[in-house]
This record gives sequence, structure tokens and C-alpha cells, in this order.
Amino acid sequence: MKASLRLAGGLLLAGLIWEGAVVVFGIRQSTLPRLTEVLAAIAATPGAYWSGFLRTAIETLIGFAAGTVVGVANGLIFFRAPILRDMLLPIFVVSQTIPVIAFGALVVMWFGNTLMAKAVIAFYLTFFPVTVNTLLGLHSVDPRQVALLRSFGATGRQILFRLQLPMALPQIFVALRLGASLSLVGAIVGEWFGDTTGIGVLLLQAMYNENVIAVWAAILCAAVLGTGFYALVALAERRIVFWGAEQ
Repeated sequence: MKASLRLAGGLLLAGLIWEGAVVVFGIRQSTLPRLTEVLAAIAATPGAYWSGFLRTAIETLIGFAAGTVVGVANGLIFFRAPILRDMLLPIFVVSQTIPVIAFGALVVMWFGNTLMAKAVIAFYLTFFPVTVNTLLGLHSVDPRQVALLRSFGATGRQILFRLQLPMALPQIFVALRLGASLSLVGAIVGEWFGDTTGIGVLLLQAMYNENVIAVWAAILCAAVLGTGFYALVALAERRIVFWGAEQ
């Protein structure tokens, strides 16, 4: 409750600073419109912004969820099978050097301008950091703890799920917080290749029409979605990695 109030207070303060800075310093509308003008633009066509917000949120969530599952699975496999790690991890590294714009163009050609295509691009930006951080987290476990459990007769499966994976969770959540932002970027970039709704579509339309207020309205929607998504991941981390808050 206190954290929510602090967040609300911080957002309110940021809004007041935005509005006040534009008025006090006389910033031109073409550079930075007033927050009230941006909110009024959203209120004028709420249906378009809500449908765009919802579409991008779904694309982001699907890509993030898939990237999380595949990334954690990859980390576990590479931890258990170093040969596969040495064979496949360099390929994953190379894949991440491909610009998301280029990869997005290929994905849209393969899947068409569909929701799934945008989710795949969000997945592409999410799975790699989760894979790497899962692997790092598993390797960070003290070998003496593993040896102690083995001395008590624990099986490899028990050691993995009762020691190694729980100890890797803080590192995994570092990647999930990053993935919360990257998956949103992937979804918005995917919408730039052609779609009928989404925050990326609203942003492109505003740019083509040279409507600065609409550009900032789309940016504000993206910021709200990204902040909310990040907050959900942080909340899950506090609930799941409860021992981290005690340290």
C-alpha cells in the first residue's frame, strides 16, 4: 500500500513538473506540449487509444511469457548439458546482433501482420537475457551447499528445485525486469511494419501527420504500459523472492 502511494505521488509530482516547466519556461508546443493538452487529446478519442493500448499489451504479454519460459528452460538445459551450451549459446549471441528492425521485417514476412508476429518479435528480445541470467544464477550457487545436500542423500532433481533454481531466482528476475521493457519495444517495433491498431500504429500516424501532441500521447501510453508491466514484475519478485527483502 505504501509503495503504491509513493508511486502515485511520484507520478503526480512528475506530471506537475511537466506542466509547470512548459508554462514557466515557455516551451513551444512543437517541442513539448503541456500534459493537459496531451491528456485532452487522449480523452478526445479514448476508443482509439484504449484499443491500441490493449493490443500492444497483449502482444507484449504473450512475447514476454514465451520468452520467460523458453529462457528459463534454455538456462536449465545449458546448465545440465555444457556441450549444448557451448554449441548453441554462441548462436544465440550472434542472433542478438541482428537489428530488431531487420528481424522484425523477416517475422512479418513469415507470419504476416498478425498479433503473433508482434509477439514473436517481443519474444526475440526477451528470451536471450533470461537464458543468460538463468545460467549465471545457477552457476552462482555455492558448491559447498550442493555437496552438503548430496551428503544427506539429495538427488540431482531435488538439488535443482530446492537449492539451485531458488538461488537463481534473484538473477532471473533481473532479466525479467529488463525483459518487461524489451518485450514492449519489440511489440511496438513490430507494429511499425503494418497494422491497424496498437501504440506503434498511433505513433506512426502521429508522425506522418506531424501531430506533436498525438506523438506525445502515444509516448505517454507506452510509458504507462511499460511502467505498469515493470511494476507487476517487481511485485512478483517481492512475493516470490521473499528472502531477498529480508537480507
